Amino acid sequence: MSTVVAGVGASHSTLMNTHWSEVDHLPAAHRFRDGLHAARDHLAAVAPDTVVVIGSNHFRGLFLDLMPSITVGVSEVLGAGEAETPSGPLPVDTTLAKALVDGLVEDGFDPAFSLRLTVDHGITHSLQHLVPGLDVPIVPVVVNMFAPPLISLKRAHALGRGLRRVIESDGEDKRVAVIASGGLSHRLPWPDWAATLTDDDRFLVEAWLNGREQWREFEVRRRRIIRAARPDINPDFDRDFLAQLGEGDLGGVLAMSTAQIEEVAGNGAQEIRSWIAMTAAVGPGRGRTLAYEPIAEWLTGMGVALFEPAGLEVKEKDER
Repeated sequence: MSTVVAGVGASHSTLMNTHWSEVDHLPAAHRFRDGLHAARDHLAAVAPDTVVVIGSNHFRGLFLDLMPSITVGVSEVLGAGEAETPSGPLPVDTTLAKALVDGLVEDGFDPAFSLRLTVDHGITHSLQHLVPGLDVPIVPVVVNMFAPPLISLKRAHALGRGLRRVIESDGEDKRVAVIASGGLSHRLPWPDWAATLTDDDRFLVEAWLNGREQWREFEVRRRRIIRAARPDINPDFDRDFLAQLGEGDLGGVLAMSTAQIEEVAGNGAQEIRSWIAMTAAVGPGRGRTLAYEPIAEWLTGMGVALFEPAGLEVKEKDER
């Protein structure tokens, strides 16, 4: 059977790529980046054969003309390449991807699958900074976290358990790492698609609906709207969430509704679904926070955490 050898949760911000000079003087930005590097080094040490990446879609690959709750890329996967993130074809573990789709169906999920999936920084930012060589195949699991209705947090936890069950029963002998991308607390100036109030709101919904063939045409104004937003970060929520993950007791956060998460920690905090799924996929073990910094310039509470399965020793790939 295949084995989950590590889990990593990491916030993403494309401003790291495009506007690093604006935060280079901030020790917090360097501490977060150092946390990414520590997670990167751990992943290199456990030498996974495959990386499952659970992340969000920011309307560059999936759009309001058809918005699945869960989508698995099973064949051709393309990085959108926005904001200096990876672009073009990404290596895919089609065997595991197909097994995950089939297995999730058996578990009562209804995942969409794509033979030609475009992913944006909700997937590629983590690959760029945690697996920089992109020298291992991936399985992208894209969870809708921005276009209501969203799956519940409990459903996200069940998704992670399903991923783990399939990985451990796939009949292979692979070492699998699971990366969660997104969060923590932040609030983007994104409207509910059913309640647009301003010209910017209407523009964004148009971009989300009609961007399938022309998302790049909407990109400049989209980015300007986001960069004009005021930061809304809740460090208390973030630190409590990270503590729950480290203790392996998610009872507090799993009891929260989608509306409560948005009220307390912002619409961007809905991305904690990827972290919740990742920890369930890793299973029993120990977690530790490698970095947490509320970085106003990136509008986000930026966290990095590492999760190590119980009883698993780190072994170099050639020692197996």
